[in-house]
Amino acid sequence: MARQRIKINEDLCTGCGLCVNACQEGALRLIDGKATLVYTDHCDGLGKCLPLCPTDAISFEPVESGDLDAPQSIASGAPSTSEWKTPSLHCPTVEHAGAGSSRPYSTGSELKQWPIQIQLVNPAAPFFQNAHLLIAADCAAFAYRNFHEDYIQGRTIIIGCPKLDDADYAEKLTQILAANDIQSITVVRMEVPCCAGIAEAAQKALKSCGKTIPRQVVTLSLDGRVLDRATAFTIETREAGGREDRERLSSFSF
Repeated sequence: MARQRIKINEDLCTGCGLCVNACQEGALRLIDGKATLVYTDHCDGLGKCLPLCPTDAISFEPVESGDLDAPQSIASGAPSTSEWKTPSLHCPTVEHAGAGSSRPYSTGSELKQWPIQIQLVNPAAPFFQNAHLLIAADCAAFAYRNFHEDYIQGRTIIIGCPKLDDADYAEKLTQILAANDIQSITVVRMEVPCCAGIAEAAQKALKSCGKTIPRQVVTLSLDGRVLDRATAFTIETREAGGREDRERLSSFSF
C-alpha cells in the first residue's frame, strides 16, 4: 500500500529548523545545517512541517508501506537506533498529569463490549444498536487518566490508529452508522498530526451514511489535558477553512 513521505531539497533548505520543531513524530533533525529526514518509519506523511518551510524545500514522495515497517535511517551522520531518543515532552509526573488527576479514580472498568478494535468489530453487533458511540485513538486511554470514567462510561467504544493500521476506517464506520441507530458520536484523538485521520474517517463516514447524528471531537495533549472539544458546528466551520487551506496547498509542486 502506497503512503506519502516528505522529501527535502537540500539546495533550497536554509537550515532554519522550523520543520524540525513542527514534527511531533521526531522524524527530522538538523544535520550539517540542513533539515534531514532521519527515520523514515517515524514520518507520518501528513505534512505538518510543509507549510512552515519558508523556501518550499519540502515536498511529498510516494513510498510503499512495506518500506516503512522497520526503523531505519536514510541520513548520513544520523544517530544509530540505540542513540536515538524521543524528544522530551516535558510531561508532568503522574501525580499532576492529566485532566482531573486530583479526583479519586476507580480501578473498575467501564468497558461493556468486546472486541473494541475497529478492524475486528462486526457492524451488525447488537452493542451498536441505539449506542452512544466513542471512536478513540489507541493512545488516548493511556494519556488521559480518567478515560474510563469520563469517556467510556455509557458508551460503546471502538479504537484504532490510522498510522499503524493498514485499513480504511471510513468504510467500516460507514457500515456501523448505516446499520444502527447511533445516538451520538464522540471522537477522542491525540494532538499529534497522524491522529487527525481517525476524526477525518468519522466525518467521512457520517457524510456517506447520510444521517444527522450529534457529534464532537475531543483533542488530548500528550500530557493528558483536553486541548479542544469541537461540536458539530465548530467541526463544519473548521472544515470550510480546511478546504481553503487544502486548495492553497494544492498549488504547491509536490
